[in-house]
Amino acid sequence: MIPDKLFSICNTLALAGWIVLIFLPFWKNRDKYVFGLIILLLAVIYSWLILSTIDKDVLTNFGTLGGVSSLFENKTMLLAGWIHYLAFDLLVGIYILNNARKIGINHWVVAPTMLLTFLFGPFGLLLFYLLRWARTRKFFTDF
Repeated sequence: MIPDKLFSICNTLALAGWIVLIFLPFWKNRDKYVFGLIILLLAVIYSWLILSTIDKDVLTNFGTLGGVSSLFENKTMLLAGWIHYLAFDLLVGIYILNNARKIGINHWVVAPTMLLTFLFGPFGLLLFYLLRWARTRKFFTDF
């Protein structure tokens, strides 16, 4: 029961973070709220799940797809993997918004890439990079 309840709580936290990032672009404490509260709380929950579930076989299971698949047969490890995605996708969202502001891309132009990052992680980031390239003709810029 605990994994199911934590899944719901963490999804709600992540959704709150995405709502703040997408719909409150001019809130000056936006990044502090999303990073300092939501992402770090997800990191604490993730760390607790990993430390309470880890065994000696975990580190050897990362070398093959079958090994990683066997890790996710454990519901707690599957939840930890999901929380990993939630936290890092939010961090990517903060990066996208700050980078877009730095190079002068309007927030509402970037918003669709944020939604795609929320739903499909790296796909949204790729689309942001393509948007940034269209704007600056540079694929890589300062982080």
